Amino acid sequence: MAIPNLNTDRSKKKRTTVDQLTGNYSKVQPQARELEEAVLGAIMLEKSAFDIVSEILKPECFYVSAHQSIFKSMQELQSKSTPIDILTVVEQLKINGELEMIGGAYFVAKLTNSVVSTANVEAHSRIVLEKFIQRKLITISNETIAEAYEDAADIFDLLDDAESKLFEITNNYMRKNFESMEDILVKTIQRIEDMRNKQEDITGVPSGFPSMDKVIYGWQPSDLVILAARPAVGKTAFALNLVRNAALNASKPTPVAFFSLEMSAAQLVQRILSAESEIMLEKISRGKLEDHEVQQLYKKGIERLAKAPIYIDDSAALNIFELRAKARRLVNKHGVGLLIIDYLQLMSGAGNKNTNREQEISTISRGLKQLAKELHIPIIALSQLSRDVEKRKDGNKMPQLSDLRESGAIEQDADMVLFLYRPEYYDITSNEFGESNRGETHVRIAKHRNGSLETIKLRGLLHIQKFIEDDFGDAGGMPGGGAGYNAPLPGGPGMLPGGGNWKPVAEDDGPKVFVQKGSKMNDMNFDEETPF
Repeated sequence: MAIPNLNTDRSKKKRTTVDQLTGNYSKVQPQARELEEAVLGAIMLEKSAFDIVSEILKPECFYVSAHQSIFKSMQELQSKSTPIDILTVVEQLKINGELEMIGGAYFVAKLTNSVVSTANVEAHSRIVLEKFIQRKLITISNETIAEAYEDAADIFDLLDDAESKLFEITNNYMRKNFESMEDILVKTIQRIEDMRNKQEDITGVPSGFPSMDKVIYGWQPSDLVILAARPAVGKTAFALNLVRNAALNASKPTPVAFFSLEMSAAQLVQRILSAESEIMLEKISRGKLEDHEVQQLYKKGIERLAKAPIYIDDSAALNIFELRAKARRLVNKHGVGLLIIDYLQLMSGAGNKNTNREQEISTISRGLKQLAKELHIPIIALSQLSRDVEKRKDGNKMPQLSDLRESGAIEQDADMVLFLYRPEYYDITSNEFGESNRGETHVRIAKHRNGSLETIKLRGLLHIQKFIEDDFGDAGGMPGGGAGYNAPLPGGPGMLPGGGNWKPVAEDDGPKVFVQKGSKMNDMNFDEETPF
């Protein structure tokens, strides 16, 4: 075997390496020449054949380069509303300067000789597509193998590149067929009957807030929900409440996946513990707990959360392709029924350096909507708002759809857009009646593709990272009523079950609280974190 020339360019070196690693010196790639001829011949003989084939195949799907040129000429004829037959195809090839290159008019006419019947053109086209996908997979695999042998290759770039290429095949060449109205009606009627037989009105994943579920009927499958607010209003706290409410639902717990690009898993778990045990987040973060609070944290927080089907991924700089792969695995393996991302602007796109940030956010937004449809689960993506809210001089600081940051595509792709607004964030400490509005939080539904637009009022107890429904009366003690911050459990402090001293629970303790490592933010100092 000849020794390859090391001075060749990179692409030639890669091809040589691929051949050496795979041994593909004499193997012919998967192909179906006869079927390609039959498909092209059928298009020239049957008027409706092109419409069927064009839904399945693109010019690059043909193995023979002459067949690619012929199919391109057919596309050009179709775009000009010109009938497609032997004569028009030959004429179009002449215009393109490709007729002699493919073998002349005889080669085009000969294609119709291999057609026995045009009835099977769809089946023939799908076989041609299968062969093309096989060839693409071989090419991608060979390139990945060659790159993997390079010592200088970045493993994460390699994974991202391979996954994006595989996703491109699925997205571009394996599209779903049309469904007839009769088939769709059967499914729709069955869904209506199922909802009629339900005892409760909620048809999706419950939000945990009855006043909200009356409007949205739960988070609906295939919906992309955008939850937006200005920094420090309480987006993450509210999202974690949605996680708890879904995963700990008494009648039907829903497994939830939470992708955090901003905070570490440990910080998130502390917030959930604070909300569940109703102990101040600051005390939990610093470990300054009284004996009765330790018992309260264990009984009300740790014991319940250890059984909760919550999956946390705190990988930093997550891109849409990584998210898609991880989400598929979570749905297939753990039956995840709700996916939350914190937050959208921290995600990265496909890695194309030629696109600006607005285009990148548009790609991410479309990718999330496609993922929600593909997995048939609701996806809630948190989003930042622009500073335009602060610049308004009319005193109205309630966010609007135009305030969504960096891309109008977020507004277009979302099925629902929710805004969080707290008057006290803008130093508005009382309502029009002079009553205190401490903790008052407005959840404004600004876009609802399948329902009405409403504003739901909640009470935000951000010192314990919890939102509740409230009549906004003065109950004393804490906002929204209830015991004080340091109230002991009934019966006073006592030993933990089984005796012994309490110690902080590790991130991976418990059978169903799963944390994926990977974020550099795990090393952050909790003391530097704001309470919301």
